Amino acid sequence: MNHSAVLLRRLRNWTWLFMVGLVLSGLTAIPIQGLFDWLASWLGSDFGGGGMVPEFAAKWLAHAYVGISVTSHSAPFVWYGTDWLAFGHFVIALSFVGALRDPVRNRWLYQFAMLACVAVVPWAMGFGAVRGIPLWWRLVDSSFGVLGFVPAWRCWGWSGELEKLNAAKPAVTPTP
Repeated sequence: MNHSAVLLRRLRNWTWLFMVGLVLSGLTAIPIQGLFDWLASWLGSDFGGGGMVPEFAAKWLAHAYVGISVTSHSAPFVWYGTDWLAFGHFVIALSFVGALRDPVRNRWLYQFAMLACVAVVPWAMGFGAVRGIPLWWRLVDSSFGVLGFVPAWRCWGWSGELEKLNAAKPAVTPTP
């Protein structure tokens, strides 16, 4: 297998990884009440998991569960906002079909992804502070940007390398 084919396979695999990560991240925004119900059944109503979960985290999870339960009961329409958050993740993932089709021509998508991933950190830190989200939770949220940056960066580099390889190939002229 030649180097161009290897690069193209890597690009497609890592682009799929990025897209699946976006979709899975988006999917978690939809069943918030159900996820917390499941977590409470697994860890217990105090979210301590019999000492398995650090106390500061268990307290925050229990506090968040109360807020989620009250919101679900008295104002379930609020979750419509998280449904749209999930939709945004799906649409962004869908845009990477262009990178799957032609990673060289659509190399800009990887730059967009890197910028978006970098922007996750100040967004989570700033708005998390405004909303009273504990620092450790904001760090977890920021990790999605940090982790997402890696495949975007790798794909950006590989697409540039593929572009150079394609440019170096001699042009084939059709024979009459």
